[in-house]
Amino acid sequence: LQLVESGGRLVETGGSLRLSCAASGFDVENYAIGWFRQAPGKDPEGVSCISRPDDSIRYAGSVRGRFTISRDSAKNSVYLQMNSLSPEDTGIYYCAISRVDDDGYCYVKEHTHNRGQGTQVTVSS
Repeated sequence: LQLVESGGRLVETGGSLRLSCAASGFDVENYAIGWFRQAPGKDPEGVSCISRPDDSIRYAGSVRGRFTISRDSAKNSVYLQMNSLSPEDTGIYYCAISRVDDDGYCYVKEHTHNRGQGTQVTVSS
């Protein structure tokens, strides 16, 4: 199983970015996939996840209304559209196979050991 992120870069406050997570070795449509981020000196934070049963989506409160997660089964990829970025959104963003509850719905804050290396997002003030 492999996950590879791309799309991170330096952007100004208020700007937008679209991150991509390309999967290989498995079909993203069969797993819950999440986006996570880690700011310098801080613990990793769950950002959003999309579940398998019905593509239900969950967001962390800090990004709700600004970020949108989506899945493209044809491209075997998951995306994170990020709008209205602020310096607090700076960090390494990575995707991972999410942990799920008994009904298959993802936990925003938890992932398995299957994760990518991440892509750097820097938001300048």
